[in-house]
Amino acid sequence: MKALIISADNFEDTELLVPYYRLKEANLTVAVASISRGVIQGKHGYEVAAYKTLDDVNPDDYAILILPGGEAPMLLRKEPKVLEIARSFFVRNKPVAAICHGPQILISAQLLQGRHATCYHLVADELKEAGALYEDREVVVDGNLVTSRQPGDLPAFMREAMKQLETSRS
Repeated sequence: MKALIISADNFEDTELLVPYYRLKEANLTVAVASISRGVIQGKHGYEVAAYKTLDDVNPDDYAILILPGGEAPMLLRKEPKVLEIARSFFVRNKPVAAICHGPQILISAQLLQGRHATCYHLVADELKEAGALYEDREVVVDGNLVTSRQPGDLPAFMREAMKQLETSRS
């Protein structure tokens, strides 16, 4: 089973690294994709190798999509391929987990209308304007969608993302 993390420079370090290592711990193959191949750097200096470009990604190959926060989603949401990938996961009802600013990608892909979700407090108004039903909680699950607000919510975020994976395996 494979997991896909999409990010770019200025990601929130823990929001990428915690899911990355938790998924690997569960014996998933984890691919990090970005706008171009190479090293992407987090806001706090951690570096992660993105071995795939967005164009290399076939969503059918992956069981879950992780969208970390930080400043990366502001850049990624302008990439049509990212929006196409996110839509593909929703069409196939595969798990999508977005934290902090990560839901901005889903807003741009027009996937949150009528969905219960949360995000970083500075994104809450945009989430509501996109038609999402905003909840200020550490984790919100709506069908295949898992969202959280900030790094402190990572334990709950990953607990629910892992539950989604188990459900999708059955």
